[in-house]
Amino acid sequence: MTKEECIIVSAYTGVLMCDFDDMHRYIEEKLRRPVFTHELADHKTWEEIKAATKQDFLRICAEAK
Repeated sequence: MTKEECIIVSAYTGVLMCDFDDMHRYIEEKLRRPVFTHELADHKTWEEIKAATKQDFLRICAEAK
């Protein structure tokens, strides 16, 4: 799995598979706003992250076939 794929999977699933800073940067890019670390403890924030990263996650899954 590439570094980019690890970042995407980490953000989509919430299971850290990469450097936290890389995932945090990706999440902020996808949400188009700053994300404070305390927000990552909020279920609603993770729903927002999952929705924003879903297409990238599905692309990885499709490429794996």
